[in-house]
Amino acid sequence: MRVIYLTIGVILADQLSKFYVKGIKIPLLDISLSGMYPGQSIQVIGDFFKITFIENPGMAFGFNPGTDFKLWISIFSLLASIGLIIYLFKAKNKSRSLRIALAMILGGAIGNLIDRAFYGLIYNYAPVFYGKVVDFLDFDFFNFAIFGRNYDRWPIFNIADASVTIGVLILVLFYKQHKKDDEDLVEPMQVPEDSEAKVGSDLSFDGNDINQTSRDNETDKGKEIQV
Repeated sequence: MRVIYLTIGVILADQLSKFYVKGIKIPLLDISLSGMYPGQSIQVIGDFFKITFIENPGMAFGFNPGTDFKLWISIFSLLASIGLIIYLFKAKNKSRSLRIALAMILGGAIGNLIDRAFYGLIYNYAPVFYGKVVDFLDFDFFNFAIFGRNYDRWPIFNIADASVTIGVLILVLFYKQHKKDDEDLVEPMQVPEDSEAKVGSDLSFDGNDINQTSRDNETDKGKEIQV
């Protein structure tokens, strides 16, 4: 299950980048990062790519379904992560591309779940499961509309969001290959009907053969007694 290291790598990259952007203090380890203030933006590649620090209380890419759904989103994320972990271990014999996709989706799901579950406690602004997700990757791809809103830039996201998106794209692009691999795994396990008939015929026996063998043995014994 080496793909689990990919999941761990995504989680670490996601959380370290968020701590760097938001800032964190760990006196025990003598770590103190001031981070950025909400709304602050740093140009990386002109206006095309910037690091812009925002926090959203909702789902991926800044979509906010409302405070009433906050707890349900967090619980769903937890259950989905547990389900992905179980399925990832069950899929250890499936294609590598499928396992990589699942590992990336799992890493992204856990990355954002940590924000929702614990950031409120870590930064002392909300109870467990009511934390906000840190977003900072800001790209100017093209203008578009979604959920009734117009965007002149791509919604700001994070490494966890990107990992989930890439994982889903791998599932879609390699769907036929995953299906073929599953069929190849099932075929060797199926026993042809003629094989079953052959096994049955090999195990069959005739009572006459046993009787004949018994008579031959008795005759041989009689011959041995004669002197």
